[in-house]
Amino acid sequence: MRFMIQVRATATSERGDPPGPEYAELFEQMGAFHEEMARAGVLLDGAGLRPSRDGWRQRYHADGRMERIDGPFAEAKELIAGYTLIQVRSVEEAQAWASRFPKPFVGIDCEIEVRRLYEEADFGPGGDMEIQRA
Repeated sequence: MRFMIQVRATATSERGDPPGPEYAELFEQMGAFHEEMARAGVLLDGAGLRPSRDGWRQRYHADGRMERIDGPFAEAKELIAGYTLIQVRSVEEAQAWASRFPKPFVGIDCEIEVRRLYEEADFGPGGDMEIQRA
C-alpha cells in the first residue's frame, strides 16, 4: 500500500521566503526522519514544493476546452507545500509513520494530510483502468 503524506501549505510557505535559522532544527529532524524511513524500506520519495505562484492549474471543461490558470492561488490552506511518499503493509503502519512526522512549520498552526494511492489491483483485471506494462 502506498500513501502520500501531504504537508498542507500555509501563508508562510506560499510567500516563498527562504527559511530562517529557526528552521535549522526542523530540517535536521525532517532529514533524520526521512533517513529512518529509508532504512526501514518504506520511503519512496519526498520533497518540498515551490509556492503556487510558480505553478498553474489546468481546467478541463465539459465541452472539451482546456484552460490554464496561472498561480498564485488564493487559499493557501487548500494547497500542498510538500509531500512524502511511503509504501507500507497496512493502514495502521501508515498511521504509525504519520504520527511521528515532524511538525512541518515553526511557530504556527499547520497540518499534514495522509491519502492512500490507488493501486493497479484496485481496478481489477481487464478493467478500463488497467495499467499497461511496457
